[in-house]
Amino acid sequence: MDRAELADFLRRHRDQLTPAEVGLPPGVRRRTPGLRRDEVALLTGMSTDYYTRLEQARGPRPSTQVLAALARALRLSADERDHLFHLCGHQSPDRELRDKHVGPGLLHMLAKLDDTPAAVVTELGEVLVQNRMHTLLAGDHGDRVGLDRYYAWRWFTDPAARTVFPEEDWDRLGRSHVADLRATAARRADAEVNTFIAELRRASAEFEQLWNEHEVAVRVTDVKRFVHPEIGLIDTVCEVLVTRNAAQRLLVYLPRPGTDAAEKMALLRVIGTQRLSPA
Repeated sequence: MDRAELADFLRRHRDQLTPAEVGLPPGVRRRTPGLRRDEVALLTGMSTDYYTRLEQARGPRPSTQVLAALARALRLSADERDHLFHLCGHQSPDRELRDKHVGPGLLHMLAKLDDTPAAVVTELGEVLVQNRMHTLLAGDHGDRVGLDRYYAWRWFTDPAARTVFPEEDWDRLGRSHVADLRATAARRADAEVNTFIAELRRASAEFEQLWNEHEVAVRVTDVKRFVHPEIGLIDTVCEVLVTRNAAQRLLVYLPRPGTDAAEKMALLRVIGTQRLSPA
């Protein structure tokens, strides 16, 4: 591990970012350009002391999980992300379909959508990153681990996952999950997708039944109605933007025309601000 090079690399990329670029408020007057160390620590979920030691070339060797979080927080490109891994003596992640590094372009778009619920997911439905409005609308996915990070897994194994939606929509949404997975499985046919589907077939009789019906549909646009505990029913249109290799998808939830969803989303933003305000 090259601690001196790592420290210089982190400092230079931190200095190149502004709070607005990473979805943070500008705060008080800054003496120097770029992000503060505590802001990078906040974005990565590590302590300020740990991050400071990395920049001072005296920290321990970061794990691959920590490096992935740093790459995302500092908006690194794929080449820069690989360089970060190499500086710490780790093999860089595979850049094929299984790569879960969210590039700076997608993260920039997510930051710009600060008043619109949006999230980046893999083609298997694993939530990689979500913005504040998506958290307020659909719940916080940041602390989920393992298979619980996948939409379809929770849908078919955790009854609580469905309570966010009206019961009359459950059959349609479940079929949509399975049809999209069918298309992904045919397109990829690799160990990751095969293992995921096998786990779902073992865990859920409902999924097994729907899987055997062999419905296929790539999800591009969908209508989703959310049931919020304080606001009630929110009608949205989910637009899906797909990356060049189809490995990641940006889900954007827009108010459904002809409904009161726009007003309710505005109210959702206000409620979220109140929750984040100190008592």
